[in-house]
Amino acid sequence: MSRTTETVASTTALLAEARAELHEGGLAASVLVRDLHTGEELALDPDVEYVSASLVKVPLAAAVLELVRRGELDGGQPVEVEPGRARTPGPTGVSRFLHPARIALADLVYLSLCLSDNAATEALFALVPPARVAELTAGFGLRGFSVRHTIDELSDTPAERFSADESHLAHALAIGSGTRGRGHRVPQLDVSHANSCTARACADLLQALWNPPADCALPAEVARSVRELMAHNVLRHRLAPDFAADASSWSSKTGTLLNLRHEMGVVEHADGRVLAVVVLTESRVPATHQPAAEALMAAVARRLHDHLRQR
Repeated sequence: MSRTTETVASTTALLAEARAELHEGGLAASVLVRDLHTGEELALDPDVEYVSASLVKVPLAAAVLELVRRGELDGGQPVEVEPGRARTPGPTGVSRFLHPARIALADLVYLSLCLSDNAATEALFALVPPARVAELTAGFGLRGFSVRHTIDELSDTPAERFSADESHLAHALAIGSGTRGRGHRVPQLDVSHANSCTARACADLLQALWNPPADCALPAEVARSVRELMAHNVLRHRLAPDFAADASSWSSKTGTLLNLRHEMGVVEHADGRVLAVVVLTESRVPATHQPAAEALMAAVARRLHDHLRQR
């Protein structure tokens, strides 16, 4: 057996094992790992469309920073943010404020991207509506990342209808109401209605931010700013434990909505290798907290990453 044949066989076996492990763990998933210098990649169902949840905050940040670069917005301009603006407050940031605040536009971008602050994100969408974000994203030459709604419009899910001790009911509804065509009775989980993306589209966005192809129109200044923000993401419970180390750095954005758990990020190794890692998942387990699913996502992504890096 030639070395090439052995590599193909081992890769096929790895992907089959990964799919089986994810299924056994209650997850349907798209996983993609790409070397951002060579373009070589390893993927599991990378073109399946998922609701993007908070991953949409990455193209939003790029769009806002591009308008700042053009002079259409001022990064230092103060923005009034009222308490209780977001329907689904996050664990940190403006979402938890008790009083009105005046926050500079650039600082709202930081809060949105690094703390995944929904109130800050809503304030940004008020200035740069979804249609403008979609227009700018397409102008950068990026496809496959649909931006149709603000975060607030997509946060009024069944989870807000149940008490904390009944949250499993919202997850059960999310799990049992999908269609074969990726539609859903819950509008926030319908890929034809909500903001959506594929693992490949996420990898293309990361490619544009870290090592853009010649036909990419994303300005280098904007890309650099988004990279720096993603490096300071404070939510590091999902893939970061398997990718952040003394010899590597991890920059990322997570996304969570009901039974969806995502993360897209880039690992930069001390030897110069730079790889994009994207994991989009949908759980069949009706529970809000699923640490085993988080660990499984990371373990599968790490195995694909290691396999690609060693080829």
